[in-house]
Amino acid sequence: MRTLSLSTLAALLALTTPVLAGETPAPPGAKVYFVNLKDGDTVNNPVHIQFGLAGMGVAPAGVEDKKNTGHHHLIIDEMVEGDELNAPLPADDHHKHFGGGQTETTIELTPGNHTLQLLLGDWSHIPHNPPVMSERITITVE
Repeated sequence: MRTLSLSTLAALLALTTPVLAGETPAPPGAKVYFVNLKDGDTVNNPVHIQFGLAGMGVAPAGVEDKKNTGHHHLIIDEMVEGDELNAPLPADDHHKHFGGGQTETTIELTPGNHTLQLLLGDWSHIPHNPPVMSERITITVE
């Protein structure tokens, strides 16, 4: 019986293990958008935000057997770009996850200008390929 070194075994596993990053396809024309906000709006706290989605459906995080679905992420005062689009989105004050399939939220923001963007994530919080993201809007909170 022949044995494999650990490094050889690791290399073989890397070749046969599927890569999840950015591999969930998005259908052509899919888009996510803000229903009740637009660039330049002035709002008061608490800020109510409604998420719109066209060309795809909403499914909770962890549900991987539903084709053409995902769940919403709200990006606040940050940008997600480059390699970040190929990895699970972080969960922090700038990256809000709605893995329960929510399509709206109410949040408190400090007074002043804030940028908002919606980004759809697949069952494992990784953006689709191509990414389904809204335009980045700026709102003013009074």
